[in-house]
Amino acid sequence: MRPLETLPPTETLEIENGLFLFPRVKLNLTIHPSLPSVSKPIDEWQLKRALIDFLKTSLSVSVTVPEEDLQIKRLKDLKKRKRDEPVAHGALFIRDIRFLSSKKKIEEVDNEEEDVKELEKKFLEWRSYVAEKMDGIELNLEGVKYNLSVEIPASDDFERMRKDWGESYAFRNRGYSRGGRQEPDTIVLRGVPSRWFAEPRVSSKPSMLVTHTIFSTFGKIRNLNVSEDEDLAKGMDEYELDIGIVSGLHCKIIVQFEKYRDFYNALKVLCGRSLQKQGSRLSADYEVTWDKDGFFRNSRSQNQDKSSKMQEPAAVRYRSEAPRREPHVSEFTSNDTRRKRFKE
Repeated sequence: MRPLETLPPTETLEIENGLFLFPRVKLNLTIHPSLPSVSKPIDEWQLKRALIDFLKTSLSVSVTVPEEDLQIKRLKDLKKRKRDEPVAHGALFIRDIRFLSSKKKIEEVDNEEEDVKELEKKFLEWRSYVAEKMDGIELNLEGVKYNLSVEIPASDDFERMRKDWGESYAFRNRGYSRGGRQEPDTIVLRGVPSRWFAEPRVSSKPSMLVTHTIFSTFGKIRNLNVSEDEDLAKGMDEYELDIGIVSGLHCKIIVQFEKYRDFYNALKVLCGRSLQKQGSRLSADYEVTWDKDGFFRNSRSQNQDKSSKMQEPAAVRYRSEAPRREPHVSEFTSNDTRRKRFKE
């Protein structure tokens, strides 16, 4: 596999277990009615047709997007809607971005790293251009006018995440030079199919071994956690989904790397891509971010607390064997005024 530092944002990356990371542009959509008192449900089909036509005719390069790459979540009950709330949310995926690839021949490229930087700049500028072009447009659907808001998802904005962790760790490192400089090392991935990380013909649940093998593509792993992503559809109860999200079919993966550089490269490569498996037409449009909460640090602290409660001094365990009237808790105070509690 080529070094991740030299991978342009327009190129597909093959990883382990028949999985591929395909580049794409994702934009989040929010639709508000021009008149707050609208009571008619938005026509999903007409909304999609209007947006598809706009992409074909109103950009500097005509973009063709199939209907399945426009995901719309309509508000179920407009009567419960507040005046300033949207009538629908959505996401647009532009998967064919081959036109952004460099036209230079390999032998004409003097510096591969510079060429990658040039492609990154071109990709980011075009993505921002599309978002700005679509943001604020007015849609007229069956005589009802709607306003469209468009933004780049936080999980696709690597530079924004890098700025966030830079500010966060600059604050943490202030005054703690003795322990060495702290840097982020953990990524959080949500919304990937559990069966793609499972052992074939053994279980449909994600396997730690398989997951470890897949993410070792990016570097040496220190800690790994895999669980069902039960919160994936949380907050979507009020919306009608045109794409099925079923509890238990997706997993959440938290990976802590040994080196900061491996964390950095893995997060950068995962940003702006979707996961596909060989032989499947499904695209997993996951969300990825860096671990802001110190998942493994907190887990370790909780385990240490549990362990310290279970491992009591021998004198305490010996006394607990003696019969006593108190059925639940026994305590004693020694000469050094320390008080210890334990359960029988």
